[in-house]
Amino acid sequence: MSTAILMMAHGSRIAEANDAAREIAARVKKMTDFEIVEVSFREQHLPNIQQGVDSCVAQGATRILLVPYFLYMGAHVLEDLPEELEEAKKRHPGVEMVLGKHLGVHNKLAEIVVERIAESLTEQRWY
Repeated sequence: MSTAILMMAHGSRIAEANDAAREIAARVKKMTDFEIVEVSFREQHLPNIQQGVDSCVAQGATRILLVPYFLYMGAHVLEDLPEELEEAKKRHPGVEMVLGKHLGVHNKLAEIVVERIAESLTEQRWY
């Protein structure tokens, strides 16, 4: 069985924001053994989530873990992404798909915030 990871980001009109999501997906691929790691966007940018699922299937995925690249348990995570998952399951009934966990509260995120604080203080010479 070939398992794909489909990272689902919000999407932005600002290209650099979407490029950052793509870069994270590329790093995830390098850090794991998954051959198929794709990124998709809920709004404002392509590929949309259904196109992301289609891309995974076209590459031979028989299982897809749809990973919400969202910090909070908001409307997208609670409502919109599960709806996207159900639509994708109808379109690809032979492919097993599940919704993974969103980023949420995690010590590693706090570590990143502390790192960014230190960088900012250094840049401002406020150390």
